[in-house]
Amino acid sequence: MAGKLHPKVKEFKEFVQKHPKLSNEVKKGSASWQELFEEWYLLGEEDSRWDKYREGKTGQQQDKKDSKGFMDQIGGMLKNMDPDQMQQHINSLSQAIGAVQGVLSQFQSSSNTTAAAPEQSEAPQRARHPFSIRKD
Repeated sequence: MAGKLHPKVKEFKEFVQKHPKLSNEVKKGSASWQELFEEWYLLGEEDSRWDKYREGKTGQQQDKKDSKGFMDQIGGMLKNMDPDQMQQHINSLSQAIGAVQGVLSQFQSSSNTTAAAPEQSEAPQRARHPFSIRKD
């Protein structure tokens, strides 16, 4: 089957072997092989689109740019935060967690008493009926 491949497909396979970072993009799900092939076919091997996949300085520079952009976003988010509002959210979350813990502890205590003594729970039910019906 490898002998029947179109020459451009063979060239693309060689291109992918030279740039193994392309496989990572497909594994992450951010691109498909079809999309990458079409871009490679239209743009060519030397296009700047492939710089971040090249081994060497250009790929490292692109990685640094990406990480710097992420850090800039985080910094911007931290600048825009209101500490009082954040504290209020944390308090609300703490109260919600406390309420959930209280409900869970009630369920646990009621299930423990029911499971521990099933005979004891039947005895009070018999005592509730003051008149017993007997046959003569």
